[in-house]
Amino acid sequence: MAFERSKLGWPRRRFAAAPAEDHSSALGWPTVSRETSTAPSASPQGGPADTASLAPSDDLGADVSRETSGSVPATDDLGPATSEIPATALPVDTPDVTGPPQLRTLADVAVGPDEEPATGNIAAAGAEADEYAADLAEAAEASSDNPPRGEADAATDGVEVANTATSTDAAESTVPEPSSVSPDALEQDVSRETPAPVTEQLPRPDTTRVLTISNQKGGVGKTTTTVNLAVALAMRGARVLVVDLDPQGNASTGLDIDHPNGTPSTYNVIVDKASIADTAQPVTTEGIPDGALLCVPATSDLAGAEVELAAVVVGREFRLKQAIDAFVAAHTGDDRFDYVFIDCPPSLGLLTVNALAAAGEVLIPIQCEYYALEGLGQLLETIELIHGYLNPSLHISTMLLTMFDARTKLAGQVVDEVREHFGDTVMRTIIPRSVKVSEAPSYRQSVMTYDPMSRGATSYLAAAREFAERGPRNH
Repeated sequence: MAFERSKLGWPRRRFAAAPAEDHSSALGWPTVSRETSTAPSASPQGGPADTASLAPSDDLGADVSRETSGSVPATDDLGPATSEIPATALPVDTPDVTGPPQLRTLADVAVGPDEEPATGNIAAAGAEADEYAADLAEAAEASSDNPPRGEADAATDGVEVANTATSTDAAESTVPEPSSVSPDALEQDVSRETPAPVTEQLPRPDTTRVLTISNQKGGVGKTTTTVNLAVALAMRGARVLVVDLDPQGNASTGLDIDHPNGTPSTYNVIVDKASIADTAQPVTTEGIPDGALLCVPATSDLAGAEVELAAVVVGREFRLKQAIDAFVAAHTGDDRFDYVFIDCPPSLGLLTVNALAAAGEVLIPIQCEYYALEGLGQLLETIELIHGYLNPSLHISTMLLTMFDARTKLAGQVVDEVREHFGDTVMRTIIPRSVKVSEAPSYRQSVMTYDPMSRGATSYLAAAREFAERGPRNH
């Protein structure tokens, strides 16, 4: 008996024999290669059989320690061997050695750390393989003749049942396929049921509060905070206007407002001096009262607004202020809007200057990470400049800590440092990291309507309560 290398360089026993019958399993598994050994032939001198010769192979290496009588064919139907690979670096199941472990052990193909084949019994391996192949064929035939259990019952409910593959030591199992669940079955899922109508009413301010949500660092939660606070307040009795001043238009998307190029938008308000009444669109998401929430969308045209405003000499910083003041003056009494939220881009350019000049308050979302603190000083300097030269009523009324991860010490250190420096300007409510908050925009919703019972939704609701109850603060 001798050994040749497989394609992966793994020693593999080969036996000389006439072509044997195909023992492939019913599931298409190649079984362990086994062939009947030929009878030993006498030497020309009539003596005992010669020692087996090795098949010609360049990378076979040293002769193996065990040899058997007979000869090994000089050709290999698997092609030339590849470079040698340590057996310990190979998985148990390779393309050339497949089947259950007990067959590999019996057929003498398991390789130890020293690449020496283990001792085995060829006859026992053949018998075991025959029995294994017969069992697989019988199982495959039975699964094709007998319908899966539970199929008839599932049909009445409109749920299609998939039967898993049957093995010799595992029983059938039925698993419903999500893609085949009927609408009737989906109605029983309570995870996305429409919540009960909101009866809570938050206190309304005496006058319209105009706030800009600003931070020149991107990804700190400006748009997410704008959208979710606006929806939470609108669902609880307030009237809110959202002005999307970010050319990316994410706030418009989160409020389910279409904003392709050509849509009346904040670009027209700032560049063409269009009125907000002509550009605002109502938010019609289920759960939000009719007319309680309006949005002035943003389009990609807004990215060129700063270039066009650069040619304007007088009053370019007050274009948005003039439009908002006119809108607020036109809505008084019962038609009054309580809040105007301006979602700023992550920069301190002319668009942000327009927002700071138009607002009376600044709400700063602060991500609970170091980089968010690093750029906060520059934002405070810009606010001081706007306060001194363009808008004397501008002040920082609110700071909201977002994306808090309780698993890290850094997040807690950021919270402590911000509270130490800014005192009660920082809201008590902290917004944690939440998958639902990230998922909601993909459904063109806020988390308040997407999953009102999630941790993100309850956190933003608590922030909306605190924001409404504390009122404007001037420090």
